[in-house]
Amino acid sequence: MAEKIILAYSGGLDTAVAIRWLKEEKGYDVIALTVDVGMDRQREELQSRAMAAGAAGFEWSEVQDDFVRHFVFPAVMAGAQYQGVYPLATALSRPLIAREMVKAARREGATAVAHGCTAKGNDQVRLDVSVQALAPDLAIVAPLREWEMDRESEIDYAHEHNIPISVTKKSPYSIDENL
Repeated sequence: MAEKIILAYSGGLDTAVAIRWLKEEKGYDVIALTVDVGMDRQREELQSRAMAAGAAGFEWSEVQDDFVRHFVFPAVMAGAQYQGVYPLATALSRPLIAREMVKAARREGATAVAHGCTAKGNDQVRLDVSVQALAPDLAIVAPLREWEMDRESEIDYAHEHNIPISVTKKSPYSIDENL
């Protein structure tokens, strides 16, 4: 029986491809976890796409109230903005997503968690540090730090493996969604 890994799954290109990659290249049974912090996508659609990509299971974590109460309101009260202009909405969600990943890992008996953050940004650090603080025993796998695919290659990989995606080579990016 393969080890289980919890993948923070947004349904975007990176995490859609990561499901198959984690399964085929690393040998994991992938449980796709969508943490709903106010996204506009439907649970059934994301579950269907995750399973079609090769996930062994799917979990949905509804955390909008918690996000607002314990993350958004305190940040607004503190005037938390990047460069005094941009709200830190995406950054604020990462510790909450990490918490839900750890909870799912414990429920599922997973030995690792994974995310689709690029190796260039701060989101990978926010997730990694949060997971390490909450569950230092869990391995953290970040496919985008390991594989050698650019966006175009990921799209090709998705098409070759019949992974349902909503981006194209002409429009290869999706946008993070939350409240």
